[in-house]
Amino acid sequence: MKTTTMAAALLASTLIASPALAQTIGPNGETATPSSEVVLTEADIAALQGKGYKAALLWHTSSDFINAVAAGANDEFARAGVDVVVTTDAGFDAAKQRSDIETALAASPNVILSLPLDPVTSAEAFRGAVDAGAELVFLSNLPAGYVHGADYAAIVTDDLFQMGKQAADVLAAAIGGEGKVGWIFHDADYYVTNQRDNAFKTTIEADFPGIEIVAEQGISDPARAEELANAMLLQNPDLDGIYVTWAEPADGVLAALRSAGNTTTKIVTLDLSEPVALDMVKGGNVVGLVADEAYELGRAMAAAGLKGLLGEEVPAFVVAPALTVTADNVAEGWQQSLHRDAPASVLSAK
Repeated sequence: MKTTTMAAALLASTLIASPALAQTIGPNGETATPSSEVVLTEADIAALQGKGYKAALLWHTSSDFINAVAAGANDEFARAGVDVVVTTDAGFDAAKQRSDIETALAASPNVILSLPLDPVTSAEAFRGAVDAGAELVFLSNLPAGYVHGADYAAIVTDDLFQMGKQAADVLAAAIGGEGKVGWIFHDADYYVTNQRDNAFKTTIEADFPGIEIVAEQGISDPARAEELANAMLLQNPDLDGIYVTWAEPADGVLAALRSAGNTTTKIVTLDLSEPVALDMVKGGNVVGLVADEAYELGRAMAAAGLKGLLGEEVPAFVVAPALTVTADNVAEGWQQSLHRDAPASVLSAK
């Protein structure tokens, strides 16, 4: 998962106070710039090619999501004639990430893309890269005390508010705009999930007066999702729908519904996952998955770093679009988000 700042703590009151104006905000309250506005021009490409510029991709983990982000970045760097000389996976280990940074600096990259695992330790770990003059572009998180334009080129992340809003919209449509729903949110101080979860709640409360959130449950360990869902359903057996903070715990909630023989309570969750997508295309409890455009995240990260390298002004906080994936558009949605085919099991079940 992804770490947070004070913005997450302030988010809920901001959204509730002014739902009509709610939008994704940066870790220091920055206004979001759409990723479509961060584009290398033909003049930029000409200025970059033949200069021997190099890039490093220092990822925090490996996953389908990161593979898609990396693909977008690699394609953009290739278009600009920039070689990606180092790619690493820290395995969610801050010490390993620091070692990866030191290893990468030996190759003298001009641009570094990464997700800092911890604001405090990452601030020290990336300092060598800042001092070396590398353009740093961060995925979602920001090292503590880093200043835009001096220490880093940009933060790039999902349109977090839109992800939560679209989840609310698809669940509301599935239950006919009225009924009782449960809200299973991430019970931890995480910038990304906090914004997404609160956006769902705010949208339901502001836009769907016929829907009432009657049960709320925080979750910090996805392995406990089935247990917590069982408790929620025991107290609220007539729930029309449940929002689950991301796909892994949603699989546990789905297991709880199946164990209870419940075929009517609808589930909406965030991020693409084979088990929940398979239930969705088979007409089960899952009615929608809201995803980010991961490939576009990587493209925008690379473009932001290269623009910084050229001395151009780069927005501090950039967001890529969200999209709603349903049984009707699962093949197209998988391609749009991850730039690869949906799992064969999902495609064959349609």
